[in-house]
Amino acid sequence: MRKVVLLLFLFVLSFIVARSNVDWSMTRPEEDWRESLALGKEKLSRMHFYFHDILSGKKPTAMKIAQASTTTKSPTLFGTVMMADDMLTEGPEPTSKMVGRAQGLYGSADQKHVGLLFAMSFEFTDGIYNGSTLSILGRNPALELIREMPIVGGTGVFKLARGVVFAKTYWFNMTSSDAVVEYHANVIHY
Repeated sequence: MRKVVLLLFLFVLSFIVARSNVDWSMTRPEEDWRESLALGKEKLSRMHFYFHDILSGKKPTAMKIAQASTTTKSPTLFGTVMMADDMLTEGPEPTSKMVGRAQGLYGSADQKHVGLLFAMSFEFTDGIYNGSTLSILGRNPALELIREMPIVGGTGVFKLARGVVFAKTYWFNMTSSDAVVEYHANVIHY
């Protein structure tokens, strides 16, 4: 029980820190990044959106699909796997314009720290990116202020994509575990 209380305290502390002002320019490439990468015919797209992971209510967008029998003893919930079909929106409010969906899974893959294995396809449904996807696969150290995960592929406008996304928790509800996460994506594609 003490480990669970400690974990909850760490979650609260991390989200208080996450709400503080952060200079996102440190996580985004400078305007001349394109030249330094010698992209040639490739393009650099920079995107900003919000990810809504809702575990509560009548219509959750994420749910537990697996749990190790020893998870109840683990302060990191090691072995728990979640499946998600989450909204991507322009702003942090759930009523903000939807720009896509994040579909995939994430699971607790670290026995000592809160570290998730994140495997998601971001499908965009609006504007010039409509019908295009980005594939994200990597470690998400959920308690860190800003998390960096690789873009390992894409389709449509994002054919042969590579790059990086930066995630920052915008809002987290300790009772329901619902969360809104701010994303900045730097995508190199043809």
